[in-house]
Amino acid sequence: MKPRTRGAALVAAVLLMLLSVWAPPAAADDTKPVVTLSAPEAAKGTEITASGTGWRPGTLLMLLVCGQSTPGQGVIGGTNSCANADGRAVTTDAKGAFSKPLPVAAPPKPCPCVVHVATVTGEQAVVDAELKISGHPVAPMPEQSGTGRLSVLTAPRLDGSSGILTWFGAPPSRTLVVTVGNLGSAPVKDPVFQVGTSHGVFAPQWEDRQWKGTIAPGGKAEVRLGFELSAGAHGDYQVSVKYGQKVLATQPWGVGRPWGVTLFWILLCLVVPAAVFRIGMAVVDKVRPRGAGHARRGRGGGGGTDGDRADRGRTRRIRPRWPVRGPAAEPAPTPPPTANGTTTTTTTTTTALPWFTPDSAPTENRPNTPTTKGNP
Repeated sequence: MKPRTRGAALVAAVLLMLLSVWAPPAAADDTKPVVTLSAPEAAKGTEITASGTGWRPGTLLMLLVCGQSTPGQGVIGGTNSCANADGRAVTTDAKGAFSKPLPVAAPPKPCPCVVHVATVTGEQAVVDAELKISGHPVAPMPEQSGTGRLSVLTAPRLDGSSGILTWFGAPPSRTLVVTVGNLGSAPVKDPVFQVGTSHGVFAPQWEDRQWKGTIAPGGKAEVRLGFELSAGAHGDYQVSVKYGQKVLATQPWGVGRPWGVTLFWILLCLVVPAAVFRIGMAVVDKVRPRGAGHARRGRGGGGGTDGDRADRGRTRRIRPRWPVRGPAAEPAPTPPPTANGTTTTTTTTTTALPWFTPDSAPTENRPNTPTTKGNP
């Protein structure tokens, strides 16, 4: 090989190495949940082990043996085709794997049969693994009814908000929004969903809600289902949506307490006693007997009660028997005549003092003589 050719080959190798280092890593394929069985066939009453990988970590799963089902068509008839009493629950580990022994119980429907594994909480995920049960009857699969298979594709959400009336006890309402897809081979037209609300340990109360529209095979649609709680409801609720016999999704909802009702009762406990007190005082003021002064005026002053007559008797006893007279005014002296022979009359009024008797009051015109009889 010539030196020039060797140099070009070396440069190309270096460039390839650099490109392999700088190139971004390829995106990893999304892993799908997988379920495997320890044996593809088992007799009734025996036990097999179901293992799975690719599930979400820390997810609670339910394992059931179901009849009249295939991995391609799913469980026809819902969990009514499964041996629910012999089901098992398992939680995935940090890597999304699990392994759980499962008794092979006879399902209520004939085979073909599957081991049905589905999530209990969170995002819905379902995997069916085929299982042959020895000694269990086998029947052909029923024909498709054309209802399709609906499954939730995204996490549900609650739209809406509470108003001022809800704060005073009006029924809180929301709209449950889910995106569903048709996994079957037939279109679904105007499906009827069931919306259930549960509080605490109580079972959900289901109500039918019909969605207008058609979901083609392989298609998806956003479904909006409105619902409301009872008046005054508050606390932690669980809202679920079900199609047929299958619960598609569950969403928690924390409902606030209607504090307006509490405020109303507090004000009522303050206002009602005050109003009753005012009414009682008005009644007492209306029905109580009138005073002594009212009784004397009402009877013209001549009658009255015994207490009134006693008061009048005491007044008469302390009243003096003779009138008290004030001192009489002294007559004014006659003025002397004037030069032309006329007399000018001047009226002078002297105010009598109460502590002098009429004959002892001093006057300006009287000479300074004794005013009391018997004095020298």
